[in-house]
Amino acid sequence: MKSSKVKLIILLVSFLIIFYFIGPGIPCLFHEITNLYCPGCGITRMLLSLFKLDFYQAFRYNPLVFILLILGIIYWLIKIICQKFKNINLIIPNKIWYVLLIIVILFGIMRNIPFFDYLGPTNI
Repeated sequence: MKSSKVKLIILLVSFLIIFYFIGPGIPCLFHEITNLYCPGCGITRMLLSLFKLDFYQAFRYNPLVFILLILGIIYWLIKIICQKFKNINLIIPNKIWYVLLIIVILFGIMRNIPFFDYLGPTNI
């Protein structure tokens, strides 16, 4: 358990250092080449908005990743509580991972259809 906390701290510190030196303008290569939005377009701006506690704008940049991030945090907290108090190890079944993969692919397709243009990364 201790090594996972150290890994998480190292990951967060590395992330902040990269943001400091590179800046928020990390381009999406998929968008640069195809002019289409990938399922991850807007994540960098979403994270910057979260750092500013602007949750509405963070959601507008990438709604899918915003929701998945919240669900991931909830799952992580429940897993920690179960391990501490009940000594239960929660494992996500493979079927859930397949459903999530399908949702991400559909989101990537839908955000490039003009009818669903509100799914693209937008600035308020």
